[in-house]
Amino acid sequence: MSELAQRKCVPCQGGTPPLLPEASRTLQSQLGGGWQVQQNHHLEKTFAFPDFVSALKFVNRAGEVAEAEGHHPDVFLAWGKVGFKIWTHKIDGLTESDFVLAAKIERLAER
Repeated sequence: MSELAQRKCVPCQGGTPPLLPEASRTLQSQLGGGWQVQQNHHLEKTFAFPDFVSALKFVNRAGEVAEAEGHHPDVFLAWGKVGFKIWTHKIDGLTESDFVLAAKIERLAER
């Protein structure tokens, strides 16, 4: 896993510009497969699970990480799948912290 998962999410100050597309691509390349940058606005990935209970447990574990980091994704839970959308709401775009959180979620999925 990339060293992104070792970093901490940093609270965004209002007025911080979103990442440029080149920076987003560089950070995306450090994530595990399947993470997509959508319209240089947010990250998305859907994880598959064998049943609802496994998916729910993963959401709860990811929620603990998000709370510890102070950075919270949008989460979609359905039978056998969990989807995440991550962006920095304060600036309505991507920051490095979005990629850090994605890397931490990816690390959970690898366990």
